[in-house]
Amino acid sequence: MQITLMRHGEPRLARGRWIAPMHMGQWIDRYNQSLIKDNDIPAECAMAALSASTIVASTAPRACSSARALGDLPFMQEEMFTEAELPFALWSAPWLPPEAWAVIFRLLWLFGYARGADSLTITRQRARAAAERLVALAAKGPVLLVGHGIMNRLIGKELQALGWLARNRQGSRYWSMGMYEL
Repeated sequence: MQITLMRHGEPRLARGRWIAPMHMGQWIDRYNQSLIKDNDIPAECAMAALSASTIVASTAPRACSSARALGDLPFMQEEMFTEAELPFALWSAPWLPPEAWAVIFRLLWLFGYARGADSLTITRQRARAAAERLVALAAKGPVLLVGHGIMNRLIGKELQALGWLARNRQGSRYWSMGMYEL
């Protein structure tokens, strides 16, 4: 049995404007609604899609547009696979690029700060349920999940806790993949 966790393509989102932390909620909303840029899909990703019996994607538009970019293949959408929410704060300063705030707030989230987001504990519980869902789907053949960076890592850890072995991790950014086998 095989499960492949794939990260979506690069989001189409404008860069460059610095913002206060209090504006991160709006930036996160725009990011969550973004589609992917038109870019080359690695051959390994296309092959993983063709060899999957089941393709499932998170409900995020960037994950669904990535699943569509893999070819005219049917896929399911399930909310449990969406990215771990990013917290933010209502501070009016300092101003930084949103990508810098995203890193800062993700690190704060790992240490327990979760304003406007599910906690790490709740997200880990969702990752456990997502891993169990993927295992159930894998009973029918190879599964490909088109998901997100942090959530895929958490799901991968849960798969390993269930006895699955991590194999052949490729890339660390967009269109990256990790394969798990039982």
